[in-house]
Amino acid sequence: MKNLEKKIVFITGASSGIGKSCAIEFAKQKANLILTARREERLKVLANELENKYNIKTLCIKIDIRNYEDVESMYNKLSEDWKKIDILVNNAGLARGLDKFYTGRLSDWNEMIDTNIKGLLNVSRIIVPQMVERQTGHIINIGSTAGHEVYTFGNVYSATKFAVKALSQSFRLDVLDKGIKVSSIDPGMVYTEFSKVRFDGDTERADNVYKGITPLSPDDVAEAVLFCATRSDNVNINEIILTPVQQASSSQVYRKN
Repeated sequence: MKNLEKKIVFITGASSGIGKSCAIEFAKQKANLILTARREERLKVLANELENKYNIKTLCIKIDIRNYEDVESMYNKLSEDWKKIDILVNNAGLARGLDKFYTGRLSDWNEMIDTNIKGLLNVSRIIVPQMVERQTGHIINIGSTAGHEVYTFGNVYSATKFAVKALSQSFRLDVLDKGIKVSSIDPGMVYTEFSKVRFDGDTERADNVYKGITPLSPDDVAEAVLFCATRSDNVNINEIILTPVQQASSSQVYRKN
């Protein structure tokens, strides 16, 4: 495994779920972390835990990645040492609603598009130039099986994840001569706050999504992220698709009674 000690890892959406698990996995490797999300208190609790347990350095930054100017301002305020980000984990993303497109809410569409696509672009546009200048770095985007095949009522969410897949492939072409790696981790059903957010806090409806199956855990996905990040310098993992054993596709799931 490649040594990540004292490497700087920037993670979006680090306050819970996959982002939080990624932070823990990188902390175990003694990497220093820039943890970002909208829920600052959660970040502080996580950062304190990781600093004490793994003797690493952390920065907690409250930010809404949908706002380009805020992302730019955040980066400009970093010290020169913290600006030299080695690994970018574009994790922040969400789904809102589960409707046919002709009954969908514009507010849901805008939030998904602004976060899943524009947010990823905003952060990458600000952070990657220093990787290009240094001729080193790794961009890891969290996609979805929904970016490979659509499912009923998944219209706009699937579209945003197809965009993430396209951007990952385009990023790889754009930095091909810069020594920068680009990976996409595309999970199926993961037990996080994802469904609770999608259904506006309806816990019962969210839990039904995973009824009768054993979904992936955030740790499962984080381990795939770490695998990509710890390959030899000459190896790039382009894409990992992972699903629960009981999920064959975005729409084919076997549920035990």
